[in-house]
Amino acid sequence: MELKNRFQEKFQGIFSEYTEIRKRIYTTIPADSLREMAGFLFNDLAARFIIASGFDNGKEMEILYHFSFDSSGEIISLRVFLDRNKPEVDSLVPLFRGAFWIEREIWETLGINFREHPRLEKFLFSDDWPEGYHPYQVPPDRTNRDPNAPPAQGKLKF
Repeated sequence: MELKNRFQEKFQGIFSEYTEIRKRIYTTIPADSLREMAGFLFNDLAARFIIASGFDNGKEMEILYHFSFDSSGEIISLRVFLDRNKPEVDSLVPLFRGAFWIEREIWETLGINFREHPRLEKFLFSDDWPEGYHPYQVPPDRTNRDPNAPPAQGKLKF
C-alpha cells in the first residue's frame, strides 16, 4: 500500500518497534514524536483517528493511538510509553478535535497529563471524587485495590 510505504519511509528511523499483522500495523515511537507522526497520518495520508487507549502496565504508562485507512481497511496504531512518575504527552487536540474526549477520559482515569489540551477537567466522576486518585492506575505494590479509593458508588457526570 502506497500510504503505508510513505509512512514507513518518512519515519523509519524513529520506530523502536514495528509489527505488521495482516491489515494491522503496530509501532512503538518516542512520545516526543507523537504529534508529528499523528499529524502526518491525519493530514498528509488522510487517516481517520479512531480512538486512543491508555493502560498502566505497572512499570510505565502506555497509550495506543489508532488510525484507520478506511478505503483499504488498514489500521496503524502508534504506541507511546510514558514515565509513571510524570506521565505526560502532547495533546492531539490541536491537530484534530476527535482526541478531545478520549484524552480527558485517559487523564481522569489514569492521570496522564496531555500538554496543551484546552480543557482537562473532570467529566466522568463526581465533583467530590478525590483529587489525584485515578482508578486505572496500578497500585505500586500491585497486590490489591488502593484502600484509600472512594467506594464504588457515586454518580457519573454527563
